[in-house]
Amino acid sequence: MKRKNRILNLIEKNFTDFDVNIEDNSYKHAGHNKFDGKGETHIKILLKPKNLKNTNRLEIHRKIYELLKYELDQGLHSIEIKLINFRNLNS
Repeated sequence: MKRKNRILNLIEKNFTDFDVNIEDNSYKHAGHNKFDGKGETHIKILLKPKNLKNTNRLEIHRKIYELLKYELDQGLHSIEIKLINFRNLNS
């Protein structure tokens, strides 16, 4: 299973109150330090709450980094986490 799919499955399983989207942005870093832009090393995680309850961004970040420790140890270089709030759902 590819890293992007492993991360998606892990985040969806642990963040059931959110709609989850995962993007592989590795291609954007091609050429940096002789990197070829492959390998699913730069991942963006988009979380959209399914309800109006308050969310603690710091706790979300901590939990995601804890969940992805194995991936970070295996070559995941960058995680971008974006929590889409109800004021900018259409953006």
